[in-house]
Amino acid sequence: MSFSNHLRKLATSIWDAQLSHPFVVALGNGTLPEQKFKYYILQDARFLGDLARVFSAAALKAPDSESALRFNKLAEETIIVERSLHESYGKKWALTAKQMTSVPMTPTNYAYTRHMLAVAAAGTAAEITVVALPCAWVYCVVGQHLLRKGAPSKNHPYRDWLMLYASPEFAQVQLWMRKKVDQWAKTAGKEELRRMEDSFIISSRYEWMFWDMAWNEEKWPV
Repeated sequence: MSFSNHLRKLATSIWDAQLSHPFVVALGNGTLPEQKFKYYILQDARFLGDLARVFSAAALKAPDSESALRFNKLAEETIIVERSLHESYGKKWALTAKQMTSVPMTPTNYAYTRHMLAVAAAGTAAEITVVALPCAWVYCVVGQHLLRKGAPSKNHPYRDWLMLYASPEFAQVQLWMRKKVDQWAKTAGKEELRRMEDSFIISSRYEWMFWDMAWNEEKWPV
């Protein structure tokens, strides 16, 4: 078994819970209230800003130039997606890019991104790839799961989101990241492998919590 599949097996119950989360179910069948989707998109835009920084850190620590170039490309693409969210949904909801980026991070979003940035600061290229892997891989799994019975109708309110994350192009991101993880795990020591397992499970838990955060429209308690 590859190391990435080993990680996936460790997080099986967490990943299974994501597919049945009410936010994901409602997103798939089109019954998700727009207010909850808006909340999610605004938080996701903030998340992507920090994810780009994580990819940039991976580029700095990559052991070979090819990997460094790919991580820099991922950072660039993440920023482009973030900006496209600002443009498309900002226009729809009459929000400027400045208004969207000034939305405060919620407790879960803040904690998740601090977890990733901490690994980006102290970890190896392999560890950084692993801490960001659930984000790319979970969305691919969720997108393909929701479209398992076919493409959504033209009038599905979240068709664009579903088509993006179920696309073969998006799947290539997690496939490449898994390939790197499997490659670097072969030469990693026991302690590094243990840290990779811990980071993967924690990020997987935060992915579930991100859906739950949006479903409940989480706020700071004080």
